[in-house]
Order: sequence, then structure tokens, then C-alpha cells
Amino acid sequence: MDGEDGAPKSLMEEMYANGIEGVDDAPSSSTSTTIRKNRPIISGEQLDIEAYAALYSGRTKIMRLIFLADHCDNSGMQLEALRMAYDELKKGENTQLFREVVQKIDGRLGPNYSTDATWCAMVDRKADQRKDKLESELNAYRTNLIKESIRMGYNDFGDFYYAHGALGDAFKSYVRTRDYCTTSKHIIQMCLSAILVSIEMGQFAHVTSYVSKAEQTPEALDPPSIAKLRCAAGLAHLEAKKYKLAARKFLEVGPELGNSYSEVIAPQDVATYGGLCALASFDRTELKNKVIDNINFRNFLELVPEVRELINDFYSSHYASCLEYLGNLKSNLMLDIHIHDHVETLYDQIRSRALIQYTHPFVSVDMRMMADAFKTSVAGLEKELESLITDNQIQNLPKH
Repeated sequence: MDGEDGAPKSLMEEMYANGIEGVDDAPSSSTSTTIRKNRPIISGEQLDIEAYAALYSGRTKIMRLIFLADHCDNSGMQLEALRMAYDELKKGENTQLFREVVQKIDGRLGPNYSTDATWCAMVDRKADQRKDKLESELNAYRTNLIKESIRMGYNDFGDFYYAHGALGDAFKSYVRTRDYCTTSKHIIQMCLSAILVSIEMGQFAHVTSYVSKAEQTPEALDPPSIAKLRCAAGLAHLEAKKYKLAARKFLEVGPELGNSYSEVIAPQDVATYGGLCALASFDRTELKNKVIDNINFRNFLELVPEVRELINDFYSSHYASCLEYLGNLKSNLMLDIHIHDHVETLYDQIRSRALIQYTHPFVSVDMRMMADAFKTSVAGLEKELESLITDNQIQNLPKH
């Protein structure tokens, strides 16, 4: 994505039209002018793949790039994502995933992005040697009953398997360290490792279980670990479609998170996932108290101005602008590895809440005005309202 200078002025004006200035109970941000000088990564424009990938590290960076390539209908973006995934994999040891990416590239990036058989053979040979060494060391530790060394030996095995993409074996190795943990710090490390692998495997029941285990450690957790555990819990609730619980967890994430959990999530994701889940599930009071007046979360929202603006527009009853932001964001959200499956449901729930909020103060509503506000026809609006009335979410309103 180019800088602001390369964008048509009308587009930038449109992106921030119907903002929150002048609304009494919507907060004005002291840093909004600074933020708006930079076009956001997650926005209504084509995704800046390089900037997006830079938010992440490790396996999730590669998996997000592959996911983007698999779900994007722009061939240029597909190849850019695959090129970056290829380059990233060459820095690591996962030859199986490397071969899969080469297959997806299918020669479209030229000879420099083909199967490097020599490199694969060298990495696999070193992996076999490394595995033999780890087994030998662990057997010695177990013979000598050195508890801390055994813990570290299993942890090293976990790291080894994780680096090579053997996630199931990595999970088993990390969990085996539990019997040899002698401090709360060790237990938290074990839990965070198990959570990391479980998220990659899509095993979110394990995520919830190990978040709970970490939170039950006798010693107080340090703020960065608390922030990581809340992110992990939020992802587990999101996956389970428990959007209100997911919103609460993301909203509780402290500023200590920073970029420290880039192997799982970026601060921008906390803002996007938390903001959309809150809009879909919170009532007006909760939205004001837990989102708009939440100073910590406001810092996250500054990283994704469009999400910040649509929340303020929703609360300020600027529905046309709110829905426009949602429409602009949709294509890029569908390329997100965690939220893509939930976009339609979240959008439907946000729209329903907007309809309910719009009708709430009125004894009767003007259907034409309301249809204009929600960018739909009167007939289409009637169907939506009938559904909400049937579900007892809106009382039967006289129309005029």
C-alpha cells in the first residue's frame, strides 16, 4: 500500500468522512491527527502484504501468508504472499511446508523460487543429527534423574518438533515438561508453549485448558503473560462463536502486550477482533463503558482507525457511515486466518443491533428514512424488521 501522498485526496477524505468530531459523548482522540497521516494496514484498500506480514513472526507469519494466498482472488497478491512465505521458510527448518509452498507457486515466480533439493536434503540431514543428539542427551538426563535437565530436554524436543512442523509431537513434548516443573515460571512457560502449538493445530479446547492452568499458578503472573493469556482465551472464545466472551477477553488485554506475542497475534488484531465482537454482542451501555471509555483498548484502536471510527459511528447513531466502514473492511477481514469464518455472522449481528438501536427511541419509524440510513430498500428493511420483531428483539412499531 502506498503512502498518503500516492492516494487520491478524495479517497482519504471518504475514508474519514462522518467522523466523531462534534459528538458530545464520543471521545475525541488526541492522536487521531497523527494516526490519520498513515494509511492503516487493515483498511478498505488492498492489503499491504509486506506491512501485514511484518506484524507477525515464526510459523503464524508463514501460515497467514499461505492462507492469504489461498483465499485471495488477486493473482498478484497471491504470488507476493507465496514469495514471502518461500523466503521466510528458507530461514527455518520446515522442509515439508517449504515443498508445499513450492507446489503452490508452481513455477510462476521463476527458477529462484523452485524446489531447492540440495537445501532440503541438507536441512533434513541436520535434523536427523540434531534429533539423535537430543535423544542421547535426554536419555542421559533421565538416567541421572536430573529433574531440571529432563524438563529442558523435553522442552528442546518440543522446540525441535515445532520448528520442523511436527505439531502433534511438539505438543506432547511440551506437555511432558509438566512433571519436571519446579517453579511457577516453568509451568507458565509450559502452558504458553502448549497454547502456541494448540492454536496452530486449531485445537482450541486445549488452548482454554492451558490458559486456565496458567492462571491457577500460585505466584502472581507478570503483566505480559497475563496479556498473552487473555489474547489466547479471546481466540478460543472467537473460534467457539462466543463473541461476548471473546470481546471481554480482548478488551482486558493490557498495553504490556506490545509486539511480544507476534508468534500468535498482533495488537491490530486485538483491536479488530475485540471491536467487532463487542459491536456484535454488547448493548449500548456496555459499548460505552467497556469499549469507548476503555483507555487501554483505545490505544489498540488507534492502530486500526477504521475500526475505531465505525465503533464511534455506531454509538453515535451514524449508521450509514458505520455500515460503509464495515463494507470497506470486509474483503481484507475475509483474508484473516482467525476471523474470516465469523465475518458474516458478526456483520449480521452488528446490523441487527444497529436496527434495534435505531428503532429504540421511537414510537413509530419512517421506513423510507430508515431504509436510506441502512442502505437498503423499504421491502428489504421490512423483512429484516419482521425477523427481529418475530424474535422479540424489537417491539412491533407503527410505520409511516
